[in-house]
Amino acid sequence: MNRRRLLISATLLSYFLLHGMALASGLKLRGNLDLTKTTTLSSSSHRKMLLLSPGGKAEKRVEPERIGDKCKSTDIVVNQAATEPLPSGIPGYTVEITNMCMSGCVISRIHISCGWFSSAKLINPRVFKRIHYDDCLVNNGKPLPYGSTLSFHYANTFPYPLSVAFVTCS
Repeated sequence: MNRRRLLISATLLSYFLLHGMALASGLKLRGNLDLTKTTTLSSSSHRKMLLLSPGGKAEKRVEPERIGDKCKSTDIVVNQAATEPLPSGIPGYTVEITNMCMSGCVISRIHISCGWFSSAKLINPRVFKRIHYDDCLVNNGKPLPYGSTLSFHYANTFPYPLSVAFVTCS
């Protein structure tokens, strides 16, 4: 029993040392793989740091990713989760796109980076459609008011990485 417990402890310790410490310290594993370049650690708070404007004056500050006076591209949040597969066995996924703008802005022309997005299940093109490679349009380009969520389901053998590429603040 003690030997088994020791083996499990050693395995867990080596896993955490290799994966946890390598990420924190930037160690190189498996040849040329540098985890500091391929993995991002997010230990910061939910707020973005304010950057000094080009003039360098402390009272003039510019927030990154700001679109106009009210909006930021990070105000649009894309969530994705696995759902039940189709009867044919193809995995299903649900996507929710939400306007989280705290200043009550209305965001339109939401473009999502979506690769060669395709689905075995039909998606209403007014809700989400691929225009070109890595460019999908949400809500037919119409505004998504503050607090609103658009959702759709798709089916494919793997989930597509979806992220906000471009938005316009109304």
